Amino acid sequence: MFDLSFYTNKKILITGHTGFKGSWMCQLLHMAGADVTGYALQAPTDPNLFALCGLADNIRSVTGDVRDLAHMQEVFASCQPEIVIHMAAQPLVRESYQNPVYTYETNVMGTVNVLECVRSTPGIRSFLNVTTDKVYKNKEWEWGYRENEELNGYDPYSNSKSCSELVTSSYQNSFFADSDTAISTARAGNVIGGGDFAADRIIPDCIRAAQAGTDIVVRNPYSTRPYEHVLEPVTAYLKIAQAQYEDKSYAGSYNVGPDETDCLTTGELVTLFCEKWNKLTGSCVQWINRYDGGPHEANFLKLDCSRLKKTLGWSPRWDAKTAIEKVVEWSDVYFRQGDITACMEKQIREFCG
Repeated sequence: MFDLSFYTNKKILITGHTGFKGSWMCQLLHMAGADVTGYALQAPTDPNLFALCGLADNIRSVTGDVRDLAHMQEVFASCQPEIVIHMAAQPLVRESYQNPVYTYETNVMGTVNVLECVRSTPGIRSFLNVTTDKVYKNKEWEWGYRENEELNGYDPYSNSKSCSELVTSSYQNSFFADSDTAISTARAGNVIGGGDFAADRIIPDCIRAAQAGTDIVVRNPYSTRPYEHVLEPVTAYLKIAQAQYEDKSYAGSYNVGPDETDCLTTGELVTLFCEKWNKLTGSCVQWINRYDGGPHEANFLKLDCSRLKKTLGWSPRWDAKTAIEKVVEWSDVYFRQGDITACMEKQIREFCG
């Protein structure tokens, strides 16, 4: 059970709120009665979840770039947040190969700018930097990485997030060690859920192919990833932010991922999707293996989430089968032009109840 009542009337600033995870977080915090300010670029896809569920009517949404320090300082000064959750990023591996400079500017200097805003804004009790499981130097181990493992992502996206972790650590040591502001980072696995329209992500690719009646093309079916429903990391982020708000000793770095049984190959995940989609819709969707020799990506990646489980009593709630069922349920509502917000609220209540 996840209790939302802590966030009632709390003043929260979220960067990257128009993205996929940011939209789910905003919807959850709106249901909790929080006072939310979002700072982000326009939603990165069309269609996008932020617009579909009408979140601009429910929170204070500011269009801005985390590379623009002066503008972000104005927003911080205006809303005076108590809790800051930094989710803004260039989040795609393939995009980072095409636009490495933009990726580093956004993911590294964006983090510097947000931390500068936190440093200059009195009253902030809790700051969480959301990074990724890809921050670790990947040695293709069969066991999960722990928070004290070496940080050195391979590709520009992963490496920029490793740098973001180091920036956060430096600011913690240099400016926040003796302050009332608690600083943490959270490293989540691969996230799936309704409303993700991004390119080069496996579940959105599945949904687009299923809707078009074409085979699902899988570029690397044998890569193993810690797949989890979007509500798993979103609620974990809020649990970390709350814990360190109440007691600064909980600050630190946390892995957020599924249990080992739900660390699936991409092929296994897509097979699950096909089963659930075909059962619900009566379709006959299937996938094909078409490795395209694309840029380097890790083949094997797992997380050890013992620290989060032991320290904060957290544990995953939905296994991979349930997560895929929720994705298919959301997608069916979307394609039938049903009530997206009602579907999200239903899934949030089911997850938190």
